[in-house]
Amino acid sequence: TIPRWRNCIGTVSFVIDKDGRLTNIEVLQSPDRSLSEEAIRVLNKSPKWSPGKQRNQAVRVKYTLPVDFRVQN
Repeated sequence: TIPRWRNCIGTVSFVIDKDGRLTNIEVLQSPDRSLSEEAIRVLNKSPKWSPGKQRNQAVRVKYTLPVDFRVQN
């Protein structure tokens, strides 16, 4: 079935480890469970991110980002 919403915003949170891997991925806000699962799947498949730097050392960084969900037929 086609959902009654087409475009909506959710929020995800995750930690970028020292080696660039994403960990502790969680969906903070989402209109539907299936969209939450898809956001987690996509983030898990993403290439390594750049870790934070503090005094020229790689450090873990927590991010909270909006996610723009667009449902297409």
